[in-house]
Amino acid sequence: MSWDDGLTGTARNIAATNDSPLRVMAGPGTGKSFAMKRRIARLLENGQEPRRILAVTFTRNAASSLLSDLHALGIEDCERVRVGTLHAFCFSLLSRQDVFEYLGRVPRPVVTFSKSGVLQFEGGAMLTDLSGGVFGPKRDCTQRIRAFEAAWARLQNEEPGWPQDHIDRQFQGALISWLRFHQAILIGELVPEAHRFLRNNPASEALTAFDHVVVDEFQDLNKAEQELIDLLAENGSLAIVGDVDQSIYRFRYANPEGIESFGQEHPDTHDETLDECRRCPTLVVSMANYLICHNHPASETTRLQPLPGNPEGAVHIVQWGDVAHEARGIAGFVRTLVCERGYSPGDILVLTPRRSIGYGVRDQLTECDIAVHSFYHEEALEGDAAQQAFAILTLMVNQDDRVALRWWLGHGSASNRKNAYLKLRQHCELTDVSPRNALEMMLQRTLNIPGTNDLLNKYRELKERLARLEGQNLDAVVNVLLPDGNDECSVLREVALLAVTDDCDVAKLMDRIRTHITQPEMPEEGDFVRVMSLHKSKGLTSKVAIVAGCMQGMIPFIKDDEPLLERNAILQEQRRLFYVAITRCTETLVLSSIVRMERQLAHRIGAQLRAGGGMYGNTIASQFIDELGPDAPAARRGERWAEAGYI
Repeated sequence: MSWDDGLTGTARNIAATNDSPLRVMAGPGTGKSFAMKRRIARLLENGQEPRRILAVTFTRNAASSLLSDLHALGIEDCERVRVGTLHAFCFSLLSRQDVFEYLGRVPRPVVTFSKSGVLQFEGGAMLTDLSGGVFGPKRDCTQRIRAFEAAWARLQNEEPGWPQDHIDRQFQGALISWLRFHQAILIGELVPEAHRFLRNNPASEALTAFDHVVVDEFQDLNKAEQELIDLLAENGSLAIVGDVDQSIYRFRYANPEGIESFGQEHPDTHDETLDECRRCPTLVVSMANYLICHNHPASETTRLQPLPGNPEGAVHIVQWGDVAHEARGIAGFVRTLVCERGYSPGDILVLTPRRSIGYGVRDQLTECDIAVHSFYHEEALEGDAAQQAFAILTLMVNQDDRVALRWWLGHGSASNRKNAYLKLRQHCELTDVSPRNALEMMLQRTLNIPGTNDLLNKYRELKERLARLEGQNLDAVVNVLLPDGNDECSVLREVALLAVTDDCDVAKLMDRIRTHITQPEMPEEGDFVRVMSLHKSKGLTSKVAIVAGCMQGMIPFIKDDEPLLERNAILQEQRRLFYVAITRCTETLVLSSIVRMERQLAHRIGAQLRAGGGMYGNTIASQFIDELGPDAPAARRGERWAEAGYI
């Protein structure tokens, strides 16, 4: 009996292996990842050479799961299929073709995260040097970098390639100059660089390497990434899987229009639709469908259908007095689930639109002795102590690492010593001397660069720190740089302790930490409550999903000064984000909000409160709760919810 004897209808059509382009529109929980697995399994059963199949996933977790599932089906040679993220493929391609070397580039990623729409840490040091003048402040430069990573295709009707605006052209030149001097790349730069390489080298073997290309989450790719996929599939067949209603990466210029227009650009496209949600209870499916239909007011089509026979499930909509009450209430509900109703901590997912709200819930769960981990990408390096440790470890591995040295030299200064560093860089570019060698010459008084004394003092401090670590074993290095009990270092310390083994050295340790930072993954399972952002929940499933912080001005969050068209586009994406969040559960969904918030807290986390005096400002529940339709239960005060026995 074949593995697919039980498949019928749509599933069998997706598994079919004709050469026509295939587009699978698949809602949340309908089995789109399973659709990829079916198609690849059939290709291999039909004798397709595995290395000539490329399967593109949005995350490393998804790639690993795909291979594991194929193994579980007993599909021979499935481990030889090229499975991975598009960025990983591009890095491999550019490395194999020596593109980095030909272009004088070094594939050392700039480590960064975003806070309030501005790049931080090493990316922040880069912004310091680039911002100002015609390029504008750091926020504007961050947006230009996002556009650069999308090959300057900010809109669906723009072609990826070269910047059209003269300021964008100047910025690209300055950015690449900075990256070349600092011997680094941006992770997001890999795709446009690979796109450029293939476009300019039509005889490259990479363009004929694949007979079949299968792509997941197509709606979350930007236009440059989608065009790169077309190039790779030019001499083979292309199958894409996705859902325009789950496109949530507008800030990186994701192009959901690309999946909608796919049939126009790929003649003879065969379409299949997966709209029966197998994951969620029927009540949640009804609410989710009602919500997302607000993005399609002219359509009478149901976007998501319940699976007949699925349980109705439980939905609770509750409201609390303030953030502290909400955190205690949610922790109390989780404690009841774990201690009285047979749930394990790993069955529970807590999602929040702001990290501080998630931390409040996490801390309350810790006080209840409930195993819990938070997963916010920026938390690992947001603290000053963690950033210093990362920079020092980097420089222990390579004293000439120019990005880490640039960050260190500017650390602790409001101006990041921008003017002084510019003088140092100009000297280095003129004399072809590395920044470290120039600073060493300055220490030995064989070189004098006026106006750089502050840099020299910071370099002395660095040398002293490195000297104290020299000769110490790896455990001692970790304990010095990432001390136990320091909250700022807790995430990096956990990663470091897992990496320290008998054959580990500083270089291997740093590689493990860098991978964790630059390629963060959300655990699909674990015996702990997972607390994370709504964005990070994409692709995850949990028995219980709790969405906290469901207040207007946080979800949706729209700046008052945005133009009307932009506000409408942001509102639609925020609705899609909420749609993704509420469709993570298999049994129970909780939506939680508050009625007031401290103005100081609101300012710190970017929550929008109406103008007024006093320490607190009033809030209201998110408009999305009202958009869940007539089947949604009535909202209840947290105290009444507790009296009903849920806490």
